Amino acid sequence: MTIAANNQPNSLAQTSPLNLSVVQTTIIVTVMAWIGASVLMDFIIMPGLYFSGMMSDPGFASAGDMIFSMFNRVELIAGAVVLSGTLFWRATTPQLPLSKAAILLATILLAIPFIYTYGLTPQMSGLGIQLSLFESVVVPDTMDQLHYVYWSFEVLKLAASGVLLSWVWKQSQQA
Repeated sequence: MTIAANNQPNSLAQTSPLNLSVVQTTIIVTVMAWIGASVLMDFIIMPGLYFSGMMSDPGFASAGDMIFSMFNRVELIAGAVVLSGTLFWRATTPQLPLSKAAILLATILLAIPFIYTYGLTPQMSGLGIQLSLFESVVVPDTMDQLHYVYWSFEVLKLAASGVLLSWVWKQSQQA
């Protein structure tokens, strides 16, 4: 392989101990597990807690913060694995036409849990924490806006991961 800009051999592609199919498999498995865990969290665990009445419990904000803080960090690891795999793939096969788009999608997939971890989850937890034991639990209107932001990012995450997954899958079938 050669790099088009200077016609020098791509030493990473020639000396890499990792096979490209291992990288593709890692990306595919990571994205599928990540999306499966997100769907499980969004459509089974959280609705189950909501319908069981836990949201009216004063400790729900603390429990939600703990659950989402841990899950967000797992998402950060998954995003880092996907971005690293995509960057490695780009370094070893620069001639692929959609590899820049794949890097953009992988970057978006890492940015979303970063926003969740350091922006959205702490802000939602702060709004939900009840500081007085004698007042009833009232969900502020701002929380609904943050839920809209969360679901918008979830839709973006599902779309970006679906496109990246389909592209990696097609490339692995062609190889």
